[in-house]
Amino acid sequence: MKVAATFLRNLAYGWSWGQAGLVALSGVLMALALPPWSLWPLAWVGLVPLWWVVLRTPQMGLATAYGLLWGLVYYGISLAWITHLHPLMWMGVPWGSSVAIALSSWLFIVFWGSVCIAVWGGAIAWAAHRWPHRRFWLVLAGTALWCALEALRNHSPLDWSPLSLTQSPNNLWIVHLSRLSGPGAITAILVATNGLLALAFSPVPKLLGSPSPSTHPPIHPSTRRPLALAAIALVLLGHTLGAILYARTEAVPTSQSISLGLIQGNVPTREKLTPQGVSQALEGYTSGYRSLVAQGVDAVVTPEGALPQLWNANTPQIAAIIRTVEQAGVPLWLGTFAPVPVEGRSQYTQTLLELRPDGQTYGRYNKVQLVPLGEYVPFEAVLDRLISRLSPLDSYLVPGASDQRFETSVGQGIVGVCYESAYSRLFRPQVGNGGEFIVTASNNDPYPVWMMKQHHGFDALRAVESDRWALRVTNTGLSGLVDNHGRTLWLGEPHIYLTHRATLDRRQTLTPYIRWGDWLTPLLLGLTLVLGWRDRR
Repeated sequence: MKVAATFLRNLAYGWSWGQAGLVALSGVLMALALPPWSLWPLAWVGLVPLWWVVLRTPQMGLATAYGLLWGLVYYGISLAWITHLHPLMWMGVPWGSSVAIALSSWLFIVFWGSVCIAVWGGAIAWAAHRWPHRRFWLVLAGTALWCALEALRNHSPLDWSPLSLTQSPNNLWIVHLSRLSGPGAITAILVATNGLLALAFSPVPKLLGSPSPSTHPPIHPSTRRPLALAAIALVLLGHTLGAILYARTEAVPTSQSISLGLIQGNVPTREKLTPQGVSQALEGYTSGYRSLVAQGVDAVVTPEGALPQLWNANTPQIAAIIRTVEQAGVPLWLGTFAPVPVEGRSQYTQTLLELRPDGQTYGRYNKVQLVPLGEYVPFEAVLDRLISRLSPLDSYLVPGASDQRFETSVGQGIVGVCYESAYSRLFRPQVGNGGEFIVTASNNDPYPVWMMKQHHGFDALRAVESDRWALRVTNTGLSGLVDNHGRTLWLGEPHIYLTHRATLDRRQTLTPYIRWGDWLTPLLLGLTLVLGWRDRR
């Protein structure tokens, strides 16, 4: 308690509303670079005010607080769509509890992302205090640490709004850097460019409004020019290299093309789990399937949880779909809840199943990254009695294995379900194991269109980094088709029922990222440690 009281007292003494305003401005600028606004040029200067404040703040705890503030603004804006969880009254949740659940979910996820930026701010302020003259090394250290924190967060159950999303799907030249080392390559060039610009155009301390003296020495004009030139060179080099990768095309034989049909069912979640909703879903997906079969597709794809029932081939609805596929003779990839044996008893997974005309299921992908509270309860042994799952399903869902292969009648697919599009680490092994095309199946109800645009940006990132075409099929939108260079070839309207026939190329190329993973982040961390140790010696 004494330590906490001392920290809060020091924080109150050193806090500057001028600096806080600059940090908040930085968070707003970076948020505006994300979809749906997609003002991606702002990302190349949006972090400059944050760099200014962190480098000029002598107290590590104060810089940590400023980093936390940046995260609260940036993630607070970019993740505001989570509040659309409300209303949950259709699940029997009272109105007040529904509001509380939506707001607490939003605040928790925002805080989780903000903690990472708080760590970054405190660490860079500490380094700037100890080695104020090593400016290029400070930029290297800040870049390496930001990339490392994003990589660690991508291994957690909650991740969204990485800096790489600010460039997708509009600045495709820079997005192509992800082919070299994944989304971390985009993050690295953005953080480094902003850091160099912050040092090159660092304002006088008075403009920052700091009540305490800065330990960072003023930058001589002769030093500013190399820093500015380095930032410009980094931007030009990154776009030039990305343009070269973007321009590279490899012809694919016509025999490697496949035709997939998608059905956007547009059955709201609050309705599709009722008897009327099940009937609507069955009718919509059956008629859409038959229509697409008549157009000559090789297979038909449905969204996540298209048939909102636990899989049992003997139930009337599922038996009807199986008979339809037997009669039409074209495989159906159905989003459903399929059983899997766990410790001697059957549990269920969020699954994409391939039904073939012989009435059997073949290809199967089980969702790996489950939604906390919606599909499982974290720390179930402790929290299960305190927290109820926000799901109308009676059964708990279990995650799928990380080494799955989605073998289908038209080739091996790469699958992402729901928000798995945000996790590049789930797509990379599927590509390396022979996946030829990407299919992402999502619900996206009850979230707004601007969340759907962020989701579409993730699909473009996954397509480019893996050099694969991507088909996105959703319940309420946005369904779409993206080629291997991230270009959106078709994007459906949201909140309507629709079907679409899409032609994709099957590809077998392996990008450097697929072969070696995110090698850039450990390289940056290694250089930071080696150069820091050498200079200390």
